[in-house]
Amino acid sequence: MGSVRRRLPLALVALLVLAACGRSGLPVAPERVTPLPAADVSVAVVDRVAEVAWTPPTRRADGARLRDLTLLRLFRSEDDGAGEPKPALADGRRVPGYTEVAVIAPGEPAPATFEGGRMVWVDRGPLTLGRRYTYVVLAEDGRGHVSPPSERASAWMIAAPVPPADVQTKPGEREVRLTWRPSATLIDGTPARSVVYEILRAPGPDAPLDIVTVTAAGATEFVDRGLENERPYVYVVRALRTFRGTLARSQDSARVTGTAVDMTPPRVPADLAAVPSQGTVRLVWSASPDADVGRYVVYRAREGAALERVGSVAAPGVTFTDRDVPAGRWRYAVTAQDTSSRANESARSAEVTVTVP
Repeated sequence: MGSVRRRLPLALVALLVLAACGRSGLPVAPERVTPLPAADVSVAVVDRVAEVAWTPPTRRADGARLRDLTLLRLFRSEDDGAGEPKPALADGRRVPGYTEVAVIAPGEPAPATFEGGRMVWVDRGPLTLGRRYTYVVLAEDGRGHVSPPSERASAWMIAAPVPPADVQTKPGEREVRLTWRPSATLIDGTPARSVVYEILRAPGPDAPLDIVTVTAAGATEFVDRGLENERPYVYVVRALRTFRGTLARSQDSARVTGTAVDMTPPRVPADLAAVPSQGTVRLVWSASPDADVGRYVVYRAREGAALERVGSVAAPGVTFTDRDVPAGRWRYAVTAQDTSSRANESARSAEVTVTVP
């Protein structure tokens, strides 16, 4: 029999050729694998510099995860504010009409910082008061694919307030009250108007600061409630003003520490009983039901005299022996003292009176 000749489908031939060349599949259009643009670009004036922040992309245009983000390029334009800012259209790794002011490697971003999923870079200029500055970001992967430009973010270089001064804290039950002297002027010496205050708190000296609240204009105090008693919190206050849609923020105030304290005394011990003997009185009582009791304090007095402290016993002990007691009639009472820094002490128990032979 003669051999039978069969023709392979053209699509199969193409796949075999690609496999023979070491390729894993059909080529992908470049615009589908470019990184998505950076998102949420924002600009704030901080003292005399501009703080630019954005969220780096984590996906490609086709939805695939972006695992090799290599560079973030930040561009800036400057104008007098007439009309709209310059349009941002990428030309390769450039944005015509904009000046590249930073190239940041996400793995080693310094002097930029990566905070809570956002990249933050401080533009130290030189920047001129009264000028408008517009920023845009390009993202680049390890294969040289460059994202479209991010949305533009603009800010006027306006005078920020001077920081609030004399920040103080006052402890309370599960709260700290902050007070400060308001920012009376801007850094250019002009009067400060409509200034609000941003309160930041950290749950310890080495922990990062988080924004707690922004006050109403003109506020000079804030009560931070719902805190953990006996834990030191660190606070910073900033002054903010907004003009022409630009937020200007003062430098941080000096850091202060505030500690909420337990100011509630324990409940009173009950059922105090006393058994006298020669020169000795043995006391027993029912414990206070509060869990933070650290000690019970014993008081004694002769009839008609004021009670005086004669000893104590660490909780959970509920007995005490008063020794070398002179003969005569004596009154006793017991209090509960908690473990807080204030050592809150309960009211005195009902008194008992005994006669020592």
